[in-house]
Amino acid sequence: MARYKLDETDHQILDLLIDDSRTPFTEIAKQLEISAGTVHVRVRKMEELGIIKGSTLTVDYERLGYTFIAYVGIFLERNHQAQFVLERLEEIPFVTVAHITSGQYNIFCKIRARDTKHAKEVIYMIDDIQGVARSETMISMEESINDKRRLLHKAFRELQ
Repeated sequence: MARYKLDETDHQILDLLIDDSRTPFTEIAKQLEISAGTVHVRVRKMEELGIIKGSTLTVDYERLGYTFIAYVGIFLERNHQAQFVLERLEEIPFVTVAHITSGQYNIFCKIRARDTKHAKEVIYMIDDIQGVARSETMISMEESINDKRRLLHKAFRELQ
């Protein structure tokens, strides 16, 4: 990816959006002492360049009843089946993240479930996918760090 040059105003806008992507452009403009139109134009430019691809919604999974987190390492019967298996994993809404990996597993994914019984059902769904030889599951005792903001602040600062 080509590196884009951002000026200090762009960085300040990004810093505010990283901390709260729902901050109104008028509020950003007031904090930075620039016009809301300038904020709008700058954000649109960063969207067109592919630097900003959207905003995210952060939810409290505990309030939704999905407190059980597990990581599932998937062994494939054959490496070339990875894309097919990933497409089947996308059909399981409880699989929230999946990576093709090197090392012990062919695919490593994160699941969210209501409880251990539900997690077992999800793992059985994964194991039933054609091409999956077997899986290994690790239960998360506690999600201690889930914060991409620190990395985003650093990465965007490197786009000078």
